[in-house]
Amino acid sequence: MKRTLLAGLTLAVCLPAFAAADTVTVETALGAVESPRAPKTVAVLDLAAVDTLEALDITIAGVPNPVYLDYLDDTAAVATPVGSLFEPDFEALAIMAPDLIIAGGRSSKQVGPLSRVSTTLDMTIRGGDLVEQAKARTTAYGKIFGKEQAAADLNAALDDKINAVSAAIQGKGTALIVLTNGGKVSAYGKESRFGWLHTATGLPEAHDKISAETHGEAVSFEFIAQTNPDWLLVVDRGAAIGKAGEAASATLDNPLVAGTKAGKANQIIYLNSGPLYIAGGGLQSMMGTLDDLLVAFGG
Repeated sequence: MKRTLLAGLTLAVCLPAFAAADTVTVETALGAVESPRAPKTVAVLDLAAVDTLEALDITIAGVPNPVYLDYLDDTAAVATPVGSLFEPDFEALAIMAPDLIIAGGRSSKQVGPLSRVSTTLDMTIRGGDLVEQAKARTTAYGKIFGKEQAAADLNAALDDKINAVSAAIQGKGTALIVLTNGGKVSAYGKESRFGWLHTATGLPEAHDKISAETHGEAVSFEFIAQTNPDWLLVVDRGAAIGKAGEAASATLDNPLVAGTKAGKANQIIYLNSGPLYIAGGGLQSMMGTLDDLLVAFGG
């Protein structure tokens, strides 16, 4: 009986140590959170997270449907659809029984309900310091999945690309970022979802009083003409989500835009909109956008 009691006490003492060894503390959009270490089955409802996890060569069991982005098709082909970017499929998740769920961005409002299914991390990335948030998320994924060196290498590669763009834009003038949605146009400043293109690279803003709204500030063609940027960086929302409608090039094909310094110098740059709009903050997405800028600015 004494031997049995001692064994039980030993087990009771050891269990917390084993439990602690199976978790890791990582930074999320909601602060420090305990995550399972090296989870076997992972469901992801944020495409920026899918993007970065794929770059780290991490197997993902569940993804949103659709994924919109061709470069994520291979991941989607072997994963189970577990809802949309906004609405999880709780039945599919219950059947999957994931060890970890990663939400963020458009699915961030579902973190509470998802946490009743399994441990859920809110890995939302947004705002003017998007680059630092993206690197923090990459570091967190490295800790969770035992890929610390790979995560550090990815972050270093991102820094190198940003530095290359910063060098390429020197002395090239100001830029205005706009998003077209059918025939409508919105402008984005340095505190917006696309603001990292200014803050990370040092690209000067053509207009420094644009509001920091998530969906941009609605503007007119007259506003673009008066702002008169040296460069116009264009995001086509319709193209990003595969929606039929008026293309950005058609929307901006008018004398007011053509009369700007950007129009006259053929410096209206149509960015690859899908990665930037759908998976903003994903490491592959950001590297691709920076490559667009390097080509545009002659770097």
